Amino acid sequence: MNLTYFSFFICIIVCTLIITYWAAKRSKTTNRFYTAAGSLTGFQNGLAISGDFISAASFLGIVGTIAIHGYDGFLYSVGFLVSYLIVMFLIAEPVHHLGKYSLADVVVFRFNSNSIRSVMAFGTLTISFLYMIPQLVASGLLLRLLLDIDYSISVVIIGGLMTVYVVFGGMIATSWVQIVKTVVLLSGTFLLSLIVLSRFHWNPSAIITEIIQQTPLRKQFFIPGKLLDKPIELVSLQLALLLGTAGLPHILIRFFTVRDTKEVRRSILSATSIIGTFYLITLILGFGAIALIGYERLVDADPTGNLAAPLLAKELGGDFLLAFISAIAFTTIVAVVAGLVISATTAFSYDIYHHILKRGKASEEEQLRAARLTALGIGLISTVFALRLENMNVTFLVSLTFTVAASSNFPVLLLTIYWKRFNRIGAITGMVTGLIASLSCLILGPHIMNLNGGWITREPILPLYNPGIIAIPIGFLSAMIASLLFRNSSQPEDEEMAQFFVQAHTGIDIRRKSM
Repeated sequence: MNLTYFSFFICIIVCTLIITYWAAKRSKTTNRFYTAAGSLTGFQNGLAISGDFISAASFLGIVGTIAIHGYDGFLYSVGFLVSYLIVMFLIAEPVHHLGKYSLADVVVFRFNSNSIRSVMAFGTLTISFLYMIPQLVASGLLLRLLLDIDYSISVVIIGGLMTVYVVFGGMIATSWVQIVKTVVLLSGTFLLSLIVLSRFHWNPSAIITEIIQQTPLRKQFFIPGKLLDKPIELVSLQLALLLGTAGLPHILIRFFTVRDTKEVRRSILSATSIIGTFYLITLILGFGAIALIGYERLVDADPTGNLAAPLLAKELGGDFLLAFISAIAFTTIVAVVAGLVISATTAFSYDIYHHILKRGKASEEEQLRAARLTALGIGLISTVFALRLENMNVTFLVSLTFTVAASSNFPVLLLTIYWKRFNRIGAITGMVTGLIASLSCLILGPHIMNLNGGWITREPILPLYNPGIIAIPIGFLSAMIASLLFRNSSQPEDEEMAQFFVQAHTGIDIRRKSM
């Protein structure tokens, strides 16, 4: 075991546990546990959103994808970044005005229905687990590689840490772990990018010249088609990335952690700036990896490219810089998983336990106890799943998560907020159909049914690796058609609709003002 690597990891663990201890003293109510009592500033929340969003797939995966696949790799960065324009202009403020603790609150505010709350909670749990499992698997593989710790022990360590953060610290601990992660991530990657540029005398064109010499296909490195060779795959991927962020529950519940609309806007602007800066840095790191390490050496070390950033760090700064970058990757995984756990915990303990099982009558103490027990259960379940997937390439679950969110949550949220004819049956139909369509596309696609390494040895029925172009329209159309077919069913009165739209878009509760 390398002592330098071990020291960095221990430092990260100790710092995050200190944050959790501090937060535990301030998480004595459900309001603080679920939303940090709206105490974060817009800039702090922007840092936390960035920490929640930039996963191991973004840091390790995109650097490697750019290094190996060139132009196509950067398309992921573009999709992730532009998706925040959808969140900013269409979703963020209405979610803050209508919600309290969970994403289901937003839809239930218009359609007071436990059925909708149950379906939304199930969707949140599904998305959280789909996103959580690849993060845990990646963390286990990372610790095994760097510290020579058994994979199972590595996963248990990560699973235990994320559970401790949420059980004891709630949203406060989760937020500050994400804030610290973002600061460390930006600092480390920015430093690495400066070292890369210094190697080429601060001349970007020299990097491009070197890349052309290092890659087998020469100038084709900067031409699209190396990864996404079919236009329909490109359109489908971008559609999922653009719309999926606006349906991710662990991102959207962050808008409950600030006090007003002004801070919501600051949150989005800060997050967009930070995420945009980070993805520009990944472009430099991806180019630096291929220029300094070489294409053949990079592919021999790891054909997926996920080790491009650590290998670049070792090339530039030896074991010390490698340990630092690897510790950043570790912190990235821990922060993202903690955000997913708090999202899933809220869905079960608040939506299902408090509102459905207890019919909204659970005491403050009962709600808090249920939330902590739920976080513990979710941590254990996700850890067990990750333990059984050591030899399975589960990175496709990350892009699938965006497809599921864009097919189920996003259509329901958008139509709830903006379409007058939308009704309860349309909301339930859209959510259920979107979930089924996206998961069916996974089961019938090449990730599962593939002669070359899939789970079932037969040709895929659906040949798309990115099925968003099919699943997302199904989610929208099913919600709209069901609303039109049952337009006289469970539709609120005109006065109630007017009150809803006023509050959704301005935050003014005219019902309270009229009392």
